[in-house]
Amino acid sequence: MITGMDILGAWVRGWAVSRATPAPVAEPDGYRVEVGLPGHRVRYLLRAPATVSARARAVAEPGTWLKTCGSRSAVLPGLTPAWTAGETEYLMAFEGPLPAVAVPPGYAVTVVGDGPAWDVVVSFGEAPAARGRIAVAGGVAVFDKIETEPARRRRGLGRVVMHRLGEAAGARSSALLASEAGRGLYRALGWRVVSDVVPAHVPEGGQEPEVAV
Repeated sequence: MITGMDILGAWVRGWAVSRATPAPVAEPDGYRVEVGLPGHRVRYLLRAPATVSARARAVAEPGTWLKTCGSRSAVLPGLTPAWTAGETEYLMAFEGPLPAVAVPPGYAVTVVGDGPAWDVVVSFGEAPAARGRIAVAGGVAVFDKIETEPARRRRGLGRVVMHRLGEAAGARSSALLASEAGRGLYRALGWRVVSDVVPAHVPEGGQEPEVAV
């Protein structure tokens, strides 16, 4: 079972496996990941807002991201004008297997992978309708890139993806970082919010980052 802010380390280690980046490096106030993509060169994960101000001034290079556990009211005052803040995200955890979900008629599910990462695609005919990825690190399954095509939403496909991912990974402890839109789905499935997470980045020559959440 992951408790307290252990979930931050659990999540970032699994995220790094999912995104095929170098392993996170422990920092005094959190973690650093060398992502190495245009618009997203390096990512810092901070456990608390206390060090945001120092970090914002020390690492304000184009393509740098900060994701800080804490409320917007505590995080935003520490940022300098170089930083662009994004919408609040939510670090969430779940213990045990996700509930089984029936696949709606007409849809097919494909599971690919043999660890430490798996992909699930739900298709309608030959067209992908929903997808997601899961990676296991340190015994914790981290859900990633969960999305449903706009025309296929409100059919329970997100629940199907989550169940099949969890079934493939077989881990008893799970973590994810949710958007505002995704938080409702995950809470309905029994996930708990551990912390708000405030993202911010320094734009790189107008280049939008290539890695989401």
